Amino acid sequence: MKPKLSTAMLTAALVFATATLAWAVKVGMQAPDFTGTASNGKQISLAEYRGKYVVLEWHNQGCPFVRKQYESGNMEALQRKWTKKNVVWLSVISSAPGQQGFVTAEEENEYLQKKAAPTAVLLDPTGTIGHLYGAKTTPNMFVIDPHGKLIYEGAIDDHSTADQDDIKGSKNYVDAALTEAMNGGPVIVPTTRPYGCAVKYGD
Repeated sequence: MKPKLSTAMLTAALVFATATLAWAVKVGMQAPDFTGTASNGKQISLAEYRGKYVVLEWHNQGCPFVRKQYESGNMEALQRKWTKKNVVWLSVISSAPGQQGFVTAEEENEYLQKKAAPTAVLLDPTGTIGHLYGAKTTPNMFVIDPHGKLIYEGAIDDHSTADQDDIKGSKNYVDAALTEAMNGGPVIVPTTRPYGCAVKYGD
């Protein structure tokens, strides 16, 4: 039986980006390059993946909206599906030290062994990468094409709840964007409003 989440917890966690907020990077723009440290200690830059599709997924292990995707197995299935097709999937953790969601490299590597299957997890405790992209929530999803252009930004799907039962009837925007782009067509829904827990920046 899956754990029940209190209304207060969900109310406190749920954060919607508003139309009045300016995004740091917009669909159609070149995605800004960055270099970050992965949980395995490797230095990773976006530039090294030019020529491939890249997914950026803002992550927080304790966020109910992230748990919805991982405890159901949905996010891992997406990660495996697309990395098998040569897509690079980078999870990014921008929680600052002392903030909810912050993890050490060792803690994240243990989590990866049990629950996740991205290409790598970037630890961003200073929030540098998060602020560069204007990431607001966990999850907040970005898809970058082989030319380095941002082709999708927003929510993981169209059901802004923490209920795993909603996944089955949801439209997954990341899956759709990758499918449409890799089939040579335009991304039909390139921008949506992200939902989830606020990214726990230190500033």
